[in-house]
Amino acid sequence: MATFDDIRRFALALPEVTEHVSPSGRPAWRVRKKLIGCLRDERPDAVDAETGDRLDDVLLFRVADEGAKQAMLSDPSAAYFTTPHFDGWPAILVRITHLDRLTPEDVSELVTEAWLCQAPKRVAKAWLDDAGPQPR
Repeated sequence: MATFDDIRRFALALPEVTEHVSPSGRPAWRVRKKLIGCLRDERPDAVDAETGDRLDDVLLFRVADEGAKQAMLSDPSAAYFTTPHFDGWPAILVRITHLDRLTPEDVSELVTEAWLCQAPKRVAKAWLDDAGPQPR
């Protein structure tokens, strides 16, 4: 079962990733200035289907492209979702309360793929050549 701490640990282990915390206390992870993932503020596009309340535990991660996004969304056992706000944009959402549906390996892959989408090509190539994706 994956945890929020796994996300933070995996993100900060990647080259040049920094964590920025918003005034509301929500972390975002960036490689240089490019966003790889964040804990979103409550937004009108992400609401609880039963209560209509805005969700306050939604994580966003970059994905390579629409094909990768659709592949992730097609897995009924996974925790991934999207909203119309992100139609046509390479990002996937997951609720912290649904991280128990993912393994630490799933989360490592999610964070690593988001980093690879945003990292400078030379930095990503050096990392892949040197360490490469390692089982966590």
